[in-house]
Amino acid sequence: MPGVLPSGEPVPADGSLPPAALAGVGANGFGVYVHVPFCASRCGYCDFNTYTAAELGSGVRREDYADTVLAELALARRVLGCAAPPADTVFFGGGTPTLLPPGELARILDAITDTFGLAPDAEVTTEANPESVTPAALAALRRAGFTRISLGMQSAASHVLAVLDRQHTPGRAIEAAREARDGGFRHVNLDLIYGTPGERAEDWQTSLEQVAKAVAEHAADHVSAYSLIVEEGTRLAARIRREELASPDPDVAADRYLAAEGALTGAGLGWYEVSNWAADAAAQCRHNLLYWRGGDWWGVGPGAHSHVGGVRQWNVQHPARHADLLRRGRSPGQAREVLTPEDRHVEEVMLRLRLAEGLPLDVLDPVGRQAADRATADGLLSPGRRRNGQAVLTLRGRLLADAVVRQLLP
Repeated sequence: MPGVLPSGEPVPADGSLPPAALAGVGANGFGVYVHVPFCASRCGYCDFNTYTAAELGSGVRREDYADTVLAELALARRVLGCAAPPADTVFFGGGTPTLLPPGELARILDAITDTFGLAPDAEVTTEANPESVTPAALAALRRAGFTRISLGMQSAASHVLAVLDRQHTPGRAIEAAREARDGGFRHVNLDLIYGTPGERAEDWQTSLEQVAKAVAEHAADHVSAYSLIVEEGTRLAARIRREELASPDPDVAADRYLAAEGALTGAGLGWYEVSNWAADAAAQCRHNLLYWRGGDWWGVGPGAHSHVGGVRQWNVQHPARHADLLRRGRSPGQAREVLTPEDRHVEEVMLRLRLAEGLPLDVLDPVGRQAADRATADGLLSPGRRRNGQAVLTLRGRLLADAVVRQLLP
């Protein structure tokens, strides 16, 4: 089931933002996130705000969703006025965006262009499950203006996919990546999960070998690899609680990460964020970099989050409630928080330290800089980059990134 949203202060019925939030919109980039909350089936590990047909109930139809998104984009234009610059990035996530027909996704993208405009070199990404796309659909998405696709591969081992309740066959993700390239996509990401109960070292090695082959064939130029997190309320958590499956082992996860670093670097990819590797700067996910660098974005759809000028806002979760509020001319925002300077500082340290470009040391106070010295001595931060005024994680530091963050913050 979807996770619970945080509490916060109420969002005005018209969605208006404080004038101070509008003053510097886009200074660090501006993007649009479109949440598509539909899935053909629910994966056992997933607590995202997504719904199968059975979970949606009556009163919500996929066929109406694009109209709902267009209504929220109109609201965004009223709220932001002329403050928002053209979007540098657009990201369709979910859920499974490609359960909507390519024509509907194109209609939403056209509306974003009409609402905000797109920067001349805008990155436009959609997530997709491998079984939810065809060569014809991929070609249609490319013609519509999509430049990047992220395919949920997760694993090349059938028994691992079964534990995760994934529906595609082990080879389908690589096949879909080739189809996306043939369809004209500039950039293709393969998404992996490691540390699943029952996954063996040889299973993970097989997954990495298949991904490396796809990179060598130029079918993919970006890989994301995430350690499995067991979220409360999911089917996987229930199975572990009943001792049907073992809990993920953090030491095994560390071994898997080291194997990924070796294989992906050997394939010609370089890490640019702790869990992401790319062939070059052009292949990096610019939308996610917008998040990590503290940019602004407007999130559209049920449960979507936005960040505008230090105000973080999130929408109501259920698609029926979201659509009903928009039909009545009201903001679908459930709550928001105005970040304090201290909040923004903590987020900057947490997020920018994860990047290969590093965290400028002058962001830290004297106590934090002393902690950076200790972390460097402990082999967690690069000494060369430390001398150049940057805190950059070493490979060992990447394994302990959260602990390094705690050291640098008061």
